[in-house]
Amino acid sequence: MDLDLDTLKTQLSEQGYKLTRQRKAVVAVVTQAHMRLSAADVFAQAQRVCPDLGLTTVYRTLEILEELGAIRRVHLDDGCEGFAPASIEHGHHLICSRCQETVEFEGCNLSTLLKRVSGQTGFTIQEHWLELVGLCPKCQRKK
Repeated sequence: MDLDLDTLKTQLSEQGYKLTRQRKAVVAVVTQAHMRLSAADVFAQAQRVCPDLGLTTVYRTLEILEELGAIRRVHLDDGCEGFAPASIEHGHHLICSRCQETVEFEGCNLSTLLKRVSGQTGFTIQEHWLELVGLCPKCQRKK
């Protein structure tokens, strides 16, 4: 799902949240992101346009955006928690381990695996995200 800056601003306002310069800077970073970001990543990027931004404001804004369904929490490669644009159903991504390029791909033939995992674990699987990590063609050529 593509995040729209104006739509998110409207949703925030309708929910009674003030649209401060700091909050607008965080929302702008999140809506322009094409990859998973940590709160520290969002903070660093938003601080470029809003130097007086505080890390607490970043965390609060990310929590609000998650409540609105605009973003979701994801696990990052370093074991930390990050955020990614929310998907209507599920997403499949190829992620370059060197340059962090992220490419979304279509196709999902995981039904057998999901049923088996559900049966083995007792989980009722509601949705899934598939992330395959490797080297993109450009980084492969740079060896």
